Amino acid sequence: MGIFRTKSVEDAIASTDEPGQRLRKSLSAWDLTVFGVGVIIGTGIFVLTGEAAGTRAGPAVALSFVVSGIVCALAALCYAEFASTVPVAGSAYTFSYASLGEVVAWIIGWDLILELALGASTVAVGWSSYAADLLGQTLGLAVPAWLYSATPSPTQPNLIAAAVVLVLTAVLCVGTKTSARFNAVVVGIKLAVVGVVIVAGLFFVKVSNWSPFVPPTGSAGASSTPADPSLWQDLGLPLGTFGVGGILTAAALVFFAFIGFDIVATAAEETKNPQRDVPRGIFGSLAVCTALYVLVSLVVTGMVRYDEISVEAPLANAFRAVGADVVATLISVGTVAGLLTVMMILMLGQSRVLFAMARDRLIPAWFSKVSERTQVPVRITAITGVVVAVVAAVTPISDLAEMVNIGTLFAFVLVSVGVVVLRRTRPDLPRAFRVPWVPVLPIASALAAVVLMGFLPAVSWVRLGIWMALGLLVYLAYGYRHSRLARRPGA
Repeated sequence: MGIFRTKSVEDAIASTDEPGQRLRKSLSAWDLTVFGVGVIIGTGIFVLTGEAAGTRAGPAVALSFVVSGIVCALAALCYAEFASTVPVAGSAYTFSYASLGEVVAWIIGWDLILELALGASTVAVGWSSYAADLLGQTLGLAVPAWLYSATPSPTQPNLIAAAVVLVLTAVLCVGTKTSARFNAVVVGIKLAVVGVVIVAGLFFVKVSNWSPFVPPTGSAGASSTPADPSLWQDLGLPLGTFGVGGILTAAALVFFAFIGFDIVATAAEETKNPQRDVPRGIFGSLAVCTALYVLVSLVVTGMVRYDEISVEAPLANAFRAVGADVVATLISVGTVAGLLTVMMILMLGQSRVLFAMARDRLIPAWFSKVSERTQVPVRITAITGVVVAVVAAVTPISDLAEMVNIGTLFAFVLVSVGVVVLRRTRPDLPRAFRVPWVPVLPIASALAAVVLMGFLPAVSWVRLGIWMALGLLVYLAYGYRHSRLARRPGA
């Protein structure tokens, strides 16, 4: 068996009923959809729209959102089949363990730390910037330098970002259903703000601002600092900023906006009817959010020319530019509220992945202990929150976002391949949801993710390689010898 030993689907499901490691089944399809919307609608719609339009794609950033949405939809089909077949915490990690083997499962679990923990840290830094701006705009309060830094470092930490992470960690420790209720309230506020942006913004749209809709390659953008060249450019492909290449480069950037729909699959073990509700939650949240992203990007680029758009706060500054200061303030309030759920759900997903890894003994079993009162893995949830808080306090947001994107796309590749493998190795498994046209669609999903990865800077690939090599060393030093499969008789 070696490093490619697999954990059977039956064993994975049986492990969910072990004493001291049972998670409470309390979530419905509605809860999952709201979770998905809560984590997807965040930094992408409030922040990345400006950078993607102003430095890469112009008004055609709307098409970039469509491209990213299609890549996610292909991966969502694969996630939905796995989640309905293996309704166990851990998402892509658990799916890979059942199909591709232990070492691949470890790699993807290690990779998910990039997506979820670093993603939460990234959002926390962005949230602190909006909170500081809101305090200054509405109350005239300047946040002290010792408490907040827009470019955090070990010598000048962002304590506001760390503090909000720790508060949300406490909410998660109370219970999953409580977290779902908190999320539903904040998502309602967030969607109301997005609705106001779309409706109010339509009154200020100038059709001339959409011309040219696809700016020619090499056009001047809103920032004097050129975007980092992508891997494809480094390999000699003539794909600069703007033009068709700019649309795809922007798609790789705004892909961060879609990160989190796979959190729905992570919560499968805590869902009342996962075979039915997890696919509904995945597709429902993805469809709603893609439509909202496209509409908002069209409104903001219609209000302000792409080469004059604010890269830092595109929506709020677009309304300030036309004199609608009340709407701008409302956007800031919605952003501060909305990013809370993004952080919380990313940390929820991270804690469940690590919980599943601990239950399989790939990391110490101590982390898999579940609270008898709340049936939440409090230990790993608290540790996740502390680590995210520390990273958010000392790391600049620009260094985090691209690492998160490439880590997520890599997970998509492995999940897509895993669907094809499990169809061949276990055709007998009952599948409440089945990806159509296998193996064509899963292969298309994997290839689309690889292509999008190529539009990220080469340094992101180098960092991913270093992170994966480090993870492999950790696995060989601990997980390989201590895993449940390794300790079975005859292993």
